[in-house]
Amino acid sequence: MSPAAHAPNRRQAAAEKRRQAILAAALEEFAEQGFAAARLDDIAARAGVAKGTIYLVCKDKQDLFEQVVLGAVQPLFERFALARDPSTPVSELVAQLLAFFREDILGTKRRLLVQIILKEGGRFPELAAFHYREVVSKALAFVGEIAARGEREGALRSPAYARVPRLIVAPMVLALVWDAIFAKIAPLDVEALFAAHREAMFGPSPSKEQDHG
Repeated sequence: MSPAAHAPNRRQAAAEKRRQAILAAALEEFAEQGFAAARLDDIAARAGVAKGTIYLVCKDKQDLFEQVVLGAVQPLFERFALARDPSTPVSELVAQLLAFFREDILGTKRRLLVQIILKEGGRFPELAAFHYREVVSKALAFVGEIAARGEREGALRSPAYARVPRLIVAPMVLALVWDAIFAKIAPLDVEALFAAHREAMFGPSPSKEQDHG
């Protein structure tokens, strides 16, 4: 293949590299400044590109924020797809979901995007609507599947989780809110919270039952 034939591939790779740099810079800027105060000029400077280059990636700041959100939650959607394997016990699915949330959302700057929605969603209802449509509704559909399957298989200690699947994600929301407001005052033991949540849903683990035996 001639060098000229490689040119489009190189251009595409360079364009994608710039796009990823812009999205990474935007995540940093939105996380530090919030949506309202973040400026495209500062995002461009952080990404090392001209401001006009940003408009090759997005049409405006809201569009850029939405792209950052979708990129940040893509691993979660991939996890949803993998977790639909019917051979995986429901209790293990919940454990995986909680571990993923603790490590890949709460443990990274992705958590700040959710906290921005919590803080500024009232001022920017279009952002809240986008986040609900593209993230929350899909997450709730997934936990609804988990709850329904858990009820069918008799894995849940209470039918309340099937009636109100939002209960499954309630500790995650609590962890996000606590991290945003109280983390520096009284850090939350997230691992203990999630362990207690799993115990409430499925009962003590065999090791705990042996400890108390």
